[in-house]
Amino acid sequence: MFEQLSYSTLQGYWWLIISILGATLVFMMFVLGGQTLIYTLGKKEPQLSLIIKEIGIRWDLTFTNLVVFCGTIFAAFPLFYSTSFGGAYWLWMLILFTFVLQVVSYGFRNKAKNFLGAKTYEWFLFLNGLFGTISLGVVIGTLFTGGNFVHDEMNFMRWTTNWHGIEAFFNIKNLLLGLSIFFLARTLALLYLINRVSDIHIQDASKKHLIINAPIFFVLFFTFILCICLGNGYTLDPETQIVFIQKYKYFKNFIELPWLGTIFLIGILLLIFGVLIPFLKNKKLENKGIWLAGFGCFFTILSLFLCLGYNNTVFYPSLVDMQSSLTIYNASSSKYTLVVMSYVSLLIPFIAAYIIYTSRLLLKKSFTANETSSDNNIF
Repeated sequence: MFEQLSYSTLQGYWWLIISILGATLVFMMFVLGGQTLIYTLGKKEPQLSLIIKEIGIRWDLTFTNLVVFCGTIFAAFPLFYSTSFGGAYWLWMLILFTFVLQVVSYGFRNKAKNFLGAKTYEWFLFLNGLFGTISLGVVIGTLFTGGNFVHDEMNFMRWTTNWHGIEAFFNIKNLLLGLSIFFLARTLALLYLINRVSDIHIQDASKKHLIINAPIFFVLFFTFILCICLGNGYTLDPETQIVFIQKYKYFKNFIELPWLGTIFLIGILLLIFGVLIPFLKNKKLENKGIWLAGFGCFFTILSLFLCLGYNNTVFYPSLVDMQSSLTIYNASSSKYTLVVMSYVSLLIPFIAAYIIYTSRLLLKKSFTANETSSDNNIF
């Protein structure tokens, strides 16, 4: 079946899978967003432990999604993997380090012989939520703004700065997206807690902080969208294989691919409605905002990833040598590898069904403060 597809079709197929995984990963960042809210919403026990327990149910899926996302990039687009992970390694090490803090914190926060104390691990969780979300947003931002790399005729990569990725934080567009992901994660976490926690204090505090975090996210994100849509992008000439700068490239992608612009608009509308739902005077709907906002986040980020890979767009520009820039055509694995992987990808729906099934089992019951205070096995 997959053998009959053209090489370019397979490359487009695997960029779609990468985009789906990337959008799912950004949505799952609500776990990290919740970790930055533990002292904001849970100023004392048992509310503090209740928030950590509710958020902690989901931490392993976030980490797993990150590993699968990076592993899929390695298999499908190895040149991008070697360029970004091998060149901007300090940026990726920062992300990895913060996730190690997360794993350790959930594992040792309430251990009997925890010599660091629970509060130390709670601050580790906060740092993971802060730097993990912003750094991931900066990484995604570099797909629009580019990196300082050069490839020779044998595709060996050379990074031209000694910062090896840290310089990405000094680009305003990258920071805009990084901060957008941070406040998006906090917004989704607040909606999640409104849906999950049966505690009036946390419910009221979540709605209060939703009024603050959601508008900040929309302002930052729309500013980022304006910057990339009104700025320059990088395009590949399909005939000459030459990369050149094109004005309004990303905006033109949304126009020339109407289905892509539609996905983006649907995502934004769902996000807006999801944020507004908790303030409706309808008890049956006020805790359903996470569902609309969750799908909105997925569609919005999905459209950004697809905008980067399709329509002959360069998804990782080189700031040093334009012709070293990466597209889905020059960065992918061989056709044979993509065909074999495509058959493996048929298992994805079954894996997704299993994750959804186990998630529903975990989410069948909401926790209360009284239950948390009596639970000795809390994170």
